[in-house]
Amino acid sequence: MLLTVFAYFSILAFIGLSLYKAYQFAKMPMHGRWELYPVPKEPGEKGHYGGSYYEDLEYWNKPREVSHSGELIDMLKEMLFIKNLFINQKRQWWLSYALHLGIYLLGLWTVLLAIGAIMNMSGVPITTSEGVSTNVLASLIYYVTLVAGAVGAILLAFGSLSLFLKRIVNNTFAKYTTPQEYFNLFFLFAVVASGLVVWIGDPGFNYGRQIFEAMFTFKPIQADTALTVHILLLGAVMIYIPQTKMSHYVGKYFAFHKVLWDNEPNLRNSQMENVVKEAISYKPKASWSAPHINPAAKQDKK
Repeated sequence: MLLTVFAYFSILAFIGLSLYKAYQFAKMPMHGRWELYPVPKEPGEKGHYGGSYYEDLEYWNKPREVSHSGELIDMLKEMLFIKNLFINQKRQWWLSYALHLGIYLLGLWTVLLAIGAIMNMSGVPITTSEGVSTNVLASLIYYVTLVAGAVGAILLAFGSLSLFLKRIVNNTFAKYTTPQEYFNLFFLFAVVASGLVVWIGDPGFNYGRQIFEAMFTFKPIQADTALTVHILLLGAVMIYIPQTKMSHYVGKYFAFHKVLWDNEPNLRNSQMENVVKEAISYKPKASWSAPHINPAAKQDKK
């Protein structure tokens, strides 16, 4: 029963810590806006080439229109395909995307396992004593789960291990790789490696559906040593990720929406004017000794 409670705790911790991270980003002072064009948030013709309403004569007298769909599409290109890395460093992209695509597929695999568990509990089993169910939907769920889980695990294992080794072997990467980054990649590899060990004994991922059934009914998870180790490692990494730089899945929205593409006009009596005034009045808690910040520090040196 402790495994069931731990599984619930790790999932809730991942969601809660991720939301808290988003709250922290949302409450931060205004960032120095880059306004790097093209900006994919203008409707109509300007949206095709990433132009700006600033191009219009007396734009401040015209209603402000924003294309949230264009912004979302371009943001998804980066989140789902890591577009900028592909454009700038194709060799690095193949390894990094293998890791990220593996995570995406394992996310799909997790959802499909939950659906399969619900179908089992509702009387439409995914598998029977004779093998895969003859039900069309159930068999489709089974095979898609199998492909997503197998391919996702292999890609994640390959991507995490390759990036770990590249950061060791490549002198350029090694110079700026911190111990925590080595640990992060090794941690991900350890989790997926333990999962592959479990998968060898159950190629159909029946254990995954059984885990969800136990969680849905709040019953003890039946697990051998290998599965217990995998559940503990998986739960630990879910608690760990939102507290590290791997939580960039939260920060990317703010990086694009509030930094790269934020070109809201700073007009008199506007909300943006209030935001800018607040940012200007912001005083960091740290004690700065630079003479243009603290003139007394310059006098003390004399």
